[in-house]
Amino acid sequence: MHVLPQLRKLEQAFPNELVVIGVHSPKFPAEKLTENLRKAVLRLEIEHPVVSDPEMRTWSEYAVRAWPTIMIVDPAGKVIGKHEGELSFDDFRPLIQAMVDEFDAKGMLDHRALSLTPERPPKSTLLFPGKLLTDAESNRLFIADSGHHRILVASLDGRVQQTIGSARGFKDGDSGDAAFDNPQGLALDGDHLYVADTWNHAIRRIDLGTERVETVAGRGSLAYRVVAEGPGLDTDLRSPWDLAMHGGILYVAMAGSHQIWAFDPKSGKLSRYAGTGREALSDASLGRATFAQPSGLTHDGRRLYVADSETSAVRRVDLPGGQGEVRTLVGLGLFEFGDVDGVGDEVRLQHDLGVCFDTEAGVLYVADSYNHRIKRIEPASRRSDCLVGSGATGLQNGVGCDASFWEPGGLSMVPGRLYVADTNNHAVRVVELDSLRVSTLKLSGV
Repeated sequence: MHVLPQLRKLEQAFPNELVVIGVHSPKFPAEKLTENLRKAVLRLEIEHPVVSDPEMRTWSEYAVRAWPTIMIVDPAGKVIGKHEGELSFDDFRPLIQAMVDEFDAKGMLDHRALSLTPERPPKSTLLFPGKLLTDAESNRLFIADSGHHRILVASLDGRVQQTIGSARGFKDGDSGDAAFDNPQGLALDGDHLYVADTWNHAIRRIDLGTERVETVAGRGSLAYRVVAEGPGLDTDLRSPWDLAMHGGILYVAMAGSHQIWAFDPKSGKLSRYAGTGREALSDASLGRATFAQPSGLTHDGRRLYVADSETSAVRRVDLPGGQGEVRTLVGLGLFEFGDVDGVGDEVRLQHDLGVCFDTEAGVLYVADSYNHRIKRIEPASRRSDCLVGSGATGLQNGVGCDASFWEPGGLSMVPGRLYVADTNNHAVRVVELDSLRVSTLKLSGV
């Protein structure tokens, strides 16, 4: 995921010299399906060719060992370099320039641009919405319309009242001038809405009264390897994916660094809260535990709950005043996944992305994204059951398992109703919790 913006910069720097071909060698079963891959290409705005490698044959032929791996091939088709792990545009640009100069001098480069026409996403009211947030008191629904790089503010019945964000980019200002890049998580604090501006590696704050957007953390660049503690505006972040506000502190699921961070809006300081930064699943104290691309956050007032997507797990993190520990509710590790209900270690999820805590019922709802279902977990017993969703991709309203979703990514609720960002369906779905009836929210005014 972090490689794509760096590759995009290289493609723009060498438009007639460099050809990028992506090879998708999947980890999860859902990623093997061509239509799911197609959606991912559109969602990630990839414009170079992508080869589907569902049985990992290309992976094996090139002796790949890790995600991501960069293979460098010369104009004669010979592999001349290999890089495992993330790449930095600033580091790779001089290397590519040196190779361009070398092969150009030998007369081996063809500078004619390739004739490729990438598929464009559909024209729709929403485009790959990632996260959403409800506020029963003000009757508002906030939607991260991620593919359109904007935030929509609507009533709970779908009447859009505000549209914030003008285009893809990184720019502060009024609603018509400000720009986001794939915004995801949202958190409300009075009249301020915080936004995890994921591909800008920043946290933005919207004054809902004036509709003015300002950056409070991050500088628009990916932190290379390590996120530094300190003033938020002096720090580069790594793909903040979701947010949760508690006790005046904004907690950040920093997917790219496999950690939970804390931002103090009053001081403007950013600090590590939990996780070493190593990609793994291990329970321990806050400072010694590990996560793997945490992508969803919620809390019950005493603990944070984390959708730890790469381990297909749900984690429990003590808030200040607790025992200072991280514990796993369900999930076993990076390569343990599936679709199995049960208790504790019996449970299998597949790349869950969203979580929402129901205070009245004392249960946790989970967007089990690659299984296209919403799960219900009892934190005390660690029991997990399917709430709604057939498990097949689709946009079907109905009751319980008769309804269908397509990679739901975000959850939020008001009493009696659960709102779902149904990402690949470009829709918001509503689950009536008493009857488990699923409907599709009709948005108007946008």
